[in-house]
Amino acid sequence: MEKELLADAKHRMDKAVEAVKTEFNTVRSGRASVGLLDRIHVDYYGASTPLKQMANIAAPEPRLVTVQPFDKTAMKSIEKAIMESDLGLNPSNDGTVIRLPIPTLTEERRKELVKLVHRLAEDGRVAVRNVRRDCMKDLKELVHDGEVGEDAEKRAEHELQKLTDGHVHDIDELVKHKEAEILEV
Repeated sequence: MEKELLADAKHRMDKAVEAVKTEFNTVRSGRASVGLLDRIHVDYYGASTPLKQMANIAAPEPRLVTVQPFDKTAMKSIEKAIMESDLGLNPSNDGTVIRLPIPTLTEERRKELVKLVHRLAEDGRVAVRNVRRDCMKDLKELVHDGEVGEDAEKRAEHELQKLTDGHVHDIDELVKHKEAEILEV
């Protein structure tokens, strides 16, 4: 029974780390990345549609992202959604492709982005700890109901703590890499 709880906890912690990784991809660094536009949704015929479902997104150069819509009538909507996003990008439209030049980041903006990365990482760490707390509660209930002995509970708690520490370490490593990427000039 405790093995199932630990397997579920590991799965949920893995998802929390993946969510942090996905969030980090949407944080702008000095380099062009197609993941930068993952959070953008476009008002398309009255429905909020993810941009990546409406266009081919590519990064042909280190400082340029191109967006080529499948439907040319959506160009204005896509441009508007990009301009209204918090990315600070100015799209230029030639009728078939929207080009997004990635400007170099100022020192002040780099520091803001590093703070954002640290906040996102802390949210991920909290999510991992919440999974640990839930699993600990479930273990206590199993002991209370007499389904698991106290020795098994202690072993499971020890394993759970190792899982938690490992996932928090993974998030810390992601932070280090993203911070280095942002601060790279």
